[in-house]
Order: sequence, then structure tokens, then C-alpha cells
Amino acid sequence: MTRPAAAPHRGELNLSMVVVQLMKGVVYRETHEVPWQHLLLLQPQVRDYVAVLGLTVVIDEAEGYAFLRSAPEGEVLESDPDAPPIPRLIARRSLSFPVSLLLALLRKKLAEFDAADSDTRLMLTRDQIVDMMGVFLPQNGHEARLVDLIDGHITKAVELGFLRRVKDADGLYEVRRIVKAFVDGQWLADFDQRLSGYAAQLRSDVQEETG
Repeated sequence: MTRPAAAPHRGELNLSMVVVQLMKGVVYRETHEVPWQHLLLLQPQVRDYVAVLGLTVVIDEAEGYAFLRSAPEGEVLESDPDAPPIPRLIARRSLSFPVSLLLALLRKKLAEFDAADSDTRLMLTRDQIVDMMGVFLPQNGHEARLVDLIDGHITKAVELGFLRRVKDADGLYEVRRIVKAFVDGQWLADFDQRLSGYAAQLRSDVQEETG
């Protein structure tokens, strides 16, 4: 069993390492153990540092992740209200309807998993994900093409950090808990209503792509 790294002493804390890791993407407690420990002890300094760049740091200690988010467009520095608005450093990503639907389904699955299981990691196979989305797709004789499309959406979810391929386990994915930061509880409460809209749009998109 791998022992957790010892907590750093105050004099050993490395602000630059934390900020650089955050700039690279989401920091996870289980995969970025050292930066995570430094981040927890340097939260005020990290917040002040990234604020100069027009960013805020979101830290969820319970779920074990942290990431940077752009401040609202047009916001100015509190320290210099006469300065021009800060340009957006992190580009806003526009998700397609199929990927949005996939994230919604993953979020719902995670909520069900948390309510029924004491484990902390939700694992899904490729076939399970295909089946989840397949319920909302038109059965028009293009099943192979539809599966290829879903594979593309799964790949996109991996690139965005919402899914992680499990090493040495072909076709197995971990649902990353950061999906909860983007699909919140209130959104989930309106899931059925939103889902009908996503599903209708998805059927339209699929019909166009498969002819």
C-alpha cells in the first residue's frame, strides 16, 4: 500500500507549483497529492495570485478537486477599479447537445451512485455509457453509426476531464466528480424537464448526421 505524502511544513510551501498545476487543468486530491496539499495550505495566497489574472479558484475539499474559473466578463480588479476590464484568460467552452446530454446523464448516475453506495469512485464501461445514451437515440437502422457518434462524445468528455480512462482496463471509465461543479443540484432537480429538451435536440442532430 502506498503511504500518503507527509504534510509539507510552512517553509516548504510552493505557490508557483500550485498555480502552474492549476493552469494545466483540474487538480485532484488522489492524482496530484503534493500540489493538493500545498494548495490547501496556500488558499489565500493562491486566490490573490490568480485574481490578478482575472481568475478565481474553486476548491471542493469534500470531493477532492480544484480548478480555475474566469471571473465574469468585464470585471475589474478590486485593487484598481480604474484599470481596464481584465480579458478572459480561460476560453469559454461551448458544448454540443450530445455532450451536454452525456454530462447530464453522468451527473444523474453519480447522484444515484452516491445515494446507494459507500464507494467513492463510480466506474462505467463503454457499453454502459452507450446504453445510457442509446435510450434517447432514434432507432433508424444506423446502430453502428450511432455507436461511433457516442464514442466521439465519450472521447470529448475524457478530453474535458469529466471521464477518465482506467489504465489496464479496456473500455472502463471513471466518472470524475468535477461533473458536480458543472451540473449542480438545482440543475439536477430540473433534470427530467431539461432532459426532454436535450433528447429532442439530440434526435434531430443524429438524424442529420446519419442521413
